[in-house]
Amino acid sequence: MKLILSVLVLVMVVGAQAQWYRFPVEAAQGARDMWRAYQDMKDANYIGADKYFHARGNYDAAQRGPGGKWAAEVISDGREWAQRLAGHGHEDSEADQRANIHGRNGGDPNVFKPPGFEP
Repeated sequence: MKLILSVLVLVMVVGAQAQWYRFPVEAAQGARDMWRAYQDMKDANYIGADKYFHARGNYDAAQRGPGGKWAAEVISDGREWAQRLAGHGHEDSEADQRANIHGRNGGDPNVFKPPGFEP
């Protein structure tokens, strides 16, 4: 009886926390979303559209789940940290981070689209 009860409790606990195994997959998919947004930004080569792509990459990654949101945060923070070390503008880095956080929290990336830009 104790064994059956233990197995039942274990199944219920694992069932309630069953999403743990998806985290690495979501993280990989989120990293791919971030890479795709970066490639799209390079391909678009449109002045002033970088905040849109920051927001879109973070938005797409975060939609994958907790793993994707984590990947977006790590990649975005790492990129901004590297740019600050390289001497790129502090204000631009802060603006990028605002776009990153906006997208990561589910905000519409289109609010960062510059006039006349159609992705």
